[in-house]
Amino acid sequence: MERLAALEAEVKAEDDKKKAVRAAAAAKLEKQQAESADLRARQAALVTRKKSPSDAGPKAGPKIDTLALAQKAADVKQDLEVQGGKSWVKSGIASLLLGPVGWLYAGSLREAVPASVAWILFALIAGKLPALLLMPILFVVLPLSGIAGAMYAVGYNKKGSRQRLWNKEKKQLPKGE
Repeated sequence: MERLAALEAEVKAEDDKKKAVRAAAAAKLEKQQAESADLRARQAALVTRKKSPSDAGPKAGPKIDTLALAQKAADVKQDLEVQGGKSWVKSGIASLLLGPVGWLYAGSLREAVPASVAWILFALIAGKLPALLLMPILFVVLPLSGIAGAMYAVGYNKKGSRQRLWNKEKKQLPKGE
């Protein structure tokens, strides 16, 4: 009975500890959300501030909805800074340096594996060619691969899993086949 009581006390203490950690995390999240809302309110106040008539002279350019632009910038920043997601910078650099092999970091395996195999086969064959012939190809393919790698990481962060860039729609067979 003493062992059972000791075990129950230990389990209760562990549960209390977990509840305290959850409560601290929830408080931290609420604080971050409040700070974010406060920042957005301050940005909105700065953007919507009335301008004096002398500010809007003849050189005033076209009106831009700066509040909407600031909101889009904040959304993009939030998409790029997902906690626990894939780094779009790492993915882009890996894909820039390694070609489609770098796509394996965050890309859809259905697209990254065949592209990586093709890239490695190309490298084996191209190793026999003079470097002068390869440079124009690499100067085009590697930057495009880096962009695709960064897009894979952003897609991963939005959905929480590997996402395809090409052929997203599923092909359906016609009836009767």
